Amino acid sequence: MQIIQGRTKEIGIRKVNGAKIAEILAMLNRRFVVWVCVAFTIAVPLTYYAMTRWLEAFAYKTSLSWWIFVLGGVATLFVALFTVSWQSWRAATKNPIEALRYE
Repeated sequence: MQIIQGRTKEIGIRKVNGAKIAEILAMLNRRFVVWVCVAFTIAVPLTYYAMTRWLEAFAYKTSLSWWIFVLGGVATLFVALFTVSWQSWRAATKNPIEALRYE
């Protein structure tokens, strides 16, 4: 959210130049979606390895299903998108004069 606060001047300039709120939201969300996908790609193999090693210690073993990882990734992506969209929407609906006043 610090990134969005730091980019309020840019958002104000884009709004003055005619950018729509949806375009601003898409611009800011795209960056975070990429980071969440990269983190998910790194975390899944590590988590799978750690969980299989941990589950081997139990007498009654259970298998790991792929849908558990997909569900975790979708939930993480949803929370990240909701949070970033909320903060982006608040910044995009502000009066652009407020962001540009002290420049």
